[in-house]
Amino acid sequence: MTKLEVNGQEHDVASAPDTPLLWVLRDELGLTGTKYGCGKAVCGACTVLLDGAPTRSCVIPLSALGSRAVTTIEGVDSEVAGAVRQAWIELEVAQCGYCQSGQIVGAIALLRDNPAPNDEDIDNALDGNLCRCATYARIRRAVHRAAELLA
Repeated sequence: MTKLEVNGQEHDVASAPDTPLLWVLRDELGLTGTKYGCGKAVCGACTVLLDGAPTRSCVIPLSALGSRAVTTIEGVDSEVAGAVRQAWIELEVAQCGYCQSGQIVGAIALLRDNPAPNDEDIDNALDGNLCRCATYARIRRAVHRAAELLA
């Protein structure tokens, strides 16, 4: 058994040490908001916060986590997270929604560290989070709107 802190709760997980975090979250803990997209850390669908930093969970093995805290889309709970959720809904960002948990987690981390990002900041922070529906302009507007809500 390995101890793992996810969304502020400690869990004993039985997965093998080389199991990617994504599969521990989805299969063992039932947290299916984090999505499988590519398995190679290039699409961003599996993004979680690892000690607050956006991290691709599909390529990080359970053994590499140590005592670091994992926060999934189900566990984001802050003023910034609320503003991002509100902006996403107001601007109807999602189409298919598959990439949205990774996009939202990335936007939360960005706004937490940079409360007034410009377009370049947003593009850099969310680079590699692929949206199959190409709603990038709406995503960018939603990050700006969340910043307005927080100001």
